[in-house]
Amino acid sequence: MEDFIKALRASEVRVSPAEAIDAHRAMMEIGYADRTLVKDALCIALAKTEEEVERFDACFDAYFTRDAFTGAPPSSAPQPGEGRGGDVGDLPLAQMLLSGDQISLAQAMQAAAIRARSTDVRLNTQRNLMSRRILDEMGLRELEELIQRLREMGLPRDAALADRLAERREALFEESTRFVDRQMVLYASETGRRLREGLLAQQKLTSVEPEEMRQMEALVKRMAKRLATRYARKRHRAHKGKLDVRKTIRKSMGYGGVPFDIVWKTETIEKPKIVAICDVSRSVAAAAQFMLLFLFCLNEVIEKLEAFAFSDRLIRVGAILEEEELDAAIASIIKKIGFRPTDYGRALSDFSELHRDSLDRHTTVIVLGDGRSNYANPRLDIMREIAHRSRAVIWLNPEPETYWGQGDSRMDQYKRFCHVATVCNTLNQLERIIENVLRTYMPR
Repeated sequence: MEDFIKALRASEVRVSPAEAIDAHRAMMEIGYADRTLVKDALCIALAKTEEEVERFDACFDAYFTRDAFTGAPPSSAPQPGEGRGGDVGDLPLAQMLLSGDQISLAQAMQAAAIRARSTDVRLNTQRNLMSRRILDEMGLRELEELIQRLREMGLPRDAALADRLAERREALFEESTRFVDRQMVLYASETGRRLREGLLAQQKLTSVEPEEMRQMEALVKRMAKRLATRYARKRHRAHKGKLDVRKTIRKSMGYGGVPFDIVWKTETIEKPKIVAICDVSRSVAAAAQFMLLFLFCLNEVIEKLEAFAFSDRLIRVGAILEEEELDAAIASIIKKIGFRPTDYGRALSDFSELHRDSLDRHTTVIVLGDGRSNYANPRLDIMREIAHRSRAVIWLNPEPETYWGQGDSRMDQYKRFCHVATVCNTLNQLERIIENVLRTYMPR
């Protein structure tokens, strides 16, 4: 049970100590005789969401399935001394191999795996090492010494016995490799995925290869879900030190005016109102795609999200994102307005006409772009007005800060009207910035 729960946790099924105790108690009540009943009982005790139920089913089937042990084919008529402790001495592994005792070999390998701590395997580079450790725990070293001694004796019968043991040893190697592969699936597959995702999260958004797009999109959705879970729990929070005098006096009337029950003032946590303005020109289109995907996956914790996209002109894209599947909608937006020369001045003018009157002190404006306007009028006056009307203006620029203000870049001018202007060219940076936005709506 402990190893199975460890495998579940490796498969991203969250199991608390209390849930593990419940699972043990369930097994004490029903036993292990009925596989279907065991699976259902453990699923009820340990899996909490539809996704976790799917992972639980896959993990249960992998963990409680045992393929036939093929490391010791049944022997034909044994030669004198084979399997009776004569030529092979008292070496259990050699006796099991010669007799073809598959059940005993499978049990011995399972016990050896426990001693070798095979459940701690995490990386592919540990595969061969773990396989060798399991075989050594079974007695491989002693078996190899026995094969060497038999060959050194020079007798035909001893040489034939050594060859037979060597043949069974090779089959045992293959069986050990299959066993470790199964342990890798149970305990290391998610570790490998997390390592790959960690590298992707640090990769520049403007240099993502086409074959990596699906993995990046899945990673963005997981990051957004994690933030949504964290910031959608409670919408009120008590502030110790701020006494609600009226409610406290009212509650104290039942105690003769003595304030036994202190009531603290509570403050409602606002849901963020976010306006996203994304440059979808060729230089930053990929970064804009991931930011829009991230924000629209946070619908649980965002009260209202307005999205705009621009290159040479600006359009409202919220309706497209709501009517179509998210991936198809983003591709449609980029096809409709993206990959054109940028004109930030005209885009800001379009935004002012479309949405200026809707900005208020509860709205956070997030701009994603490199600030390169092809030497057109940057319309700093509109940028100043947006900053004055909104709660905060956050500018995310995929370019290094040393490039700001060089050539046709107007970032050095735009950043004067931003509460935050920062480099953002990886998913890790994007997640951290959006989390900071959500945190500003929490009461201090």
